[in-house]
Amino acid sequence: MNHVLVVVDMQNDFIDGSLGTKEAEAIVDNVVKKIETWDGPVFATRDTHTEKYLESLEGKNLPVVHCVRGTKGWEIETRVAEALKKKGAEVIDKPTFGSMELARVLLGDNAGFHDGSGPIAEVVLVGLCTGICVISNAFLLKAAMPNVPIKVDASCCACVTPESHKTALEAMKLCQVEIL
Repeated sequence: MNHVLVVVDMQNDFIDGSLGTKEAEAIVDNVVKKIETWDGPVFATRDTHTEKYLESLEGKNLPVVHCVRGTKGWEIETRVAEALKKKGAEVIDKPTFGSMELARVLLGDNAGFHDGSGPIAEVVLVGLCTGICVISNAFLLKAAMPNVPIKVDASCCACVTPESHKTALEAMKLCQVEIL
């Protein structure tokens, strides 16, 4: 497991659903191509909420019902899902922005190699939304594996606005996440 690709929350609600944007729609083909041409393991996260989402702290701050388990909006976009399936990707459901489970899985594969010489040579993240879930997962992985290069492919990410996308990329650069 040398080069790991993480596909963050490429779900219908974030693309053309309740929180969708034209910027998110515009990256789908790039993400599919990235998955299809990736030489290494692929993981994906899936934002997962319940019908009681609006009662959660996140729901009180972002009062838009989205990614409720079992709904069309919760599902990964069809072309992305097909590419992930062909690669044998592991999909990890997460209840909030960052995935502690993803960090545990990857850290488990890299356990004992905190000098960066372990089985994971790099982690590349793509997906939605740059300023929320992508940045959260990049920072979690950077903290879990401080000597493994964490990278974000900007051409395969989008945020609420182009400006918030750029802001998130700049913030990640400050924390030594490489922007491709």
